[in-house]
Amino acid sequence: MSELKTALPIRVAALQVDTRIGDTQYNLAGCEALVEEACMAGAKWVGLPEFFNTGIAWQPSLANAIEDERGPSAQFLQTLSAKHGIVLGGSFLCRVADGSVRNRYLCFNRGERAGYHDKDYPTMWESAFYEGGAPEDTGELGNVDGIRVGTAVCWEFLRTATARRLRNKVDVIIGGSHWWSIPENWPAFYSRLESANRENSLKTVQDTARLVGAPVIHGSHCNALSCRMPGLPLAYRGHLEGQAAIIDGAGNVVASRRYEEGPGVVLADITLQAIEPSAPVPDGFWLRRRGIIPTFSWHFHGALGRRWYRKHIRQ
Repeated sequence: MSELKTALPIRVAALQVDTRIGDTQYNLAGCEALVEEACMAGAKWVGLPEFFNTGIAWQPSLANAIEDERGPSAQFLQTLSAKHGIVLGGSFLCRVADGSVRNRYLCFNRGERAGYHDKDYPTMWESAFYEGGAPEDTGELGNVDGIRVGTAVCWEFLRTATARRLRNKVDVIIGGSHWWSIPENWPAFYSRLESANRENSLKTVQDTARLVGAPVIHGSHCNALSCRMPGLPLAYRGHLEGQAAIIDGAGNVVASRRYEEGPGVVLADITLQAIEPSAPVPDGFWLRRRGIIPTFSWHFHGALGRRWYRKHIRQ
């Protein structure tokens, strides 16, 4: 384990945001208000979710919201990190030098870039807007005041590979999710699947914390949304599951926020230091069963999305 300059608890914050799909200006304003609230409450580490600046849905106009590391969203992270002297991170659709687009989690410490991570695999129709990161990208963001920092986003928390690459290598994971509910406009039978889906959205984060042996600062979204479903004569109407949370290295929820509670700040004082993982990482690809609808969409919409990405997004 790493040797820290201090083992005292640090106040951290996980933000839960109410997002308008593709409306960067509106979303950054909402995120700024929550960052300010967190800092007023004494937070020194602040975690925004995946796609904090745009959200994501099957909405082709999202192609116009893709930025690079010189764009307003990266500048937002850097500026607020410097202004408040905090560690601040979040992910966004980021075009890189080779013309591809990644779901890039950027983390800043007092205005200086601590590191970045590109999500390993797009989820479902996210494949229409970006491609996965390089295999050698472990998710380690670097060292902040003696604290080894890692990240994971959304379904990375659901995959065993995430725990393997971060286990015994980080003292804290700062990340977040954009986790969809089961469709609310489909036949009532499907609504019975929602409780398991919602449980997974938090339990997977707890699993990863426990298997890595490091606390997690987990940001989230809580908005309602709707969109077409590519390749199907159906629409999606639902919400994002929330579950902004602070979780300790043993996988216990220290503080959390349900989606029904709306946007807000989750605060906790925790020690950012790894502990010995309590269990081995399981065999297999997934930590938990995904359910019928997410499994179907992973394969079907993933394939459709990759084709659309090659035609419309990849330069």
